[in-house]
Amino acid sequence: MRKADMTVALLLVTLAALVAWESLKLEVGWGLNGPAGGFFPFWLAVGLGTCGMVTLMEAIWKPSPILQGPLVQRGGWGPILKVAVPVIAMVAFTELIGLYLAAALYIGVYMRWIGKHHWLLVLAVGIGAPAASYLIFEKWFLIPLPKGRWGEHFGF
Repeated sequence: MRKADMTVALLLVTLAALVAWESLKLEVGWGLNGPAGGFFPFWLAVGLGTCGMVTLMEAIWKPSPILQGPLVQRGGWGPILKVAVPVIAMVAFTELIGLYLAAALYIGVYMRWIGKHHWLLVLAVGIGAPAASYLIFEKWFLIPLPKGRWGEHFGF
């Protein structure tokens, strides 16, 4: 687990450095109309990098007994895969059918498979949450979200 903490902390610090570097190409300050384009990404990167460095230092200098064991205990891969497989499938389906339909499938499958919820609730939330997202982002904020290769054929 200690190696995992150190590896993830290094990845976070590297990602933060990359984001900070790229945001410096934009203006990072505060303009007449509010924050410039690089302001929020830069300061989020600073926060992420700081957290990554703190995690790295704790893993190096203050190893706790919990960090000495394996990252995943015996039999622990099942619950991890129950979360990871639907997420990976949603990302893949988003590319094909768009975010709204992929989210509906993800929510429905996850609620029924993991939560064991009643079908009526699964259908209500699985359809209602993406529909609300569609109305909020596409109609209210006028921000188009990914439609996927086939999504435009569904009328979105």
